[in-house]
Amino acid sequence: MKSNPIILAHGLMGFEELNIIPKAVLPGIQYWRGIREALAAKGIEVITATVPASGSIEARAQKLSEDIHKKAKGKSVNIIAGLDSRYMISQLKPANVKVLSLTTIATPHRATNIPKLYTMLEFFGFETGAFSQLTQSYMSQTFNPKTPDREGISYYSYGANVNPRFWSMFRQSHRIIQKLEGENDGLVSVESAKWGTYKGTLKDVSHLDMINWTNRLRWFLWELTGNKRNFNAIAFYLDIADMLAKEGH
Repeated sequence: MKSNPIILAHGLMGFEELNIIPKAVLPGIQYWRGIREALAAKGIEVITATVPASGSIEARAQKLSEDIHKKAKGKSVNIIAGLDSRYMISQLKPANVKVLSLTTIATPHRATNIPKLYTMLEFFGFETGAFSQLTQSYMSQTFNPKTPDREGISYYSYGANVNPRFWSMFRQSHRIIQKLEGENDGLVSVESAKWGTYKGTLKDVSHLDMINWTNRLRWFLWELTGNKRNFNAIAFYLDIADMLAKEGH
């Protein structure tokens, strides 16, 4: 079955490859751990895009557009990304980028009630535009009304929920979002993640699990109690690729 290239664009505070020490000494840390390789092994062309880690949606969208233009070389593409892709498709409408579909995974389409981490990031000199835009008032009154879906492009979305154990880094944020928005993955609620054709909710999956940054200690302790690991990020992305191919993308 023919498939078009898939663009993988990281989320907030993400990166394509993180090199803590010189690459010649130790390979860098890949954001899409094993996912890019698994898709490529199935004959799917994978293009990774790098955008400002915490810049505004507009700045990230502009860089995404430039990356796709440079790397896709005029090919029609399917994008797996977030709000910056929605803005690029709807507002920038780059003539040199042909988008067939956009799939978002636990993307805060209707904001998120995470604590305002951007105040701390500002202190250390990071760009914080994206964090300041993730408020309910901005998303409902400004971003969503001004960023309509484009006709002829398919929009798919997935959400996730998790019940954090006591060692989870998402325990506190999950509690806050649960009280205000309901079930969530520690950063984004299921309701906020819904956009376009909603493909389903991933069960007992955290925000980091979805990019294969699995908490190995969590799963080790979980399996000691006789429970089985219920999520495989690589298989999940292969399923998305299969879905896109079946939809004719």
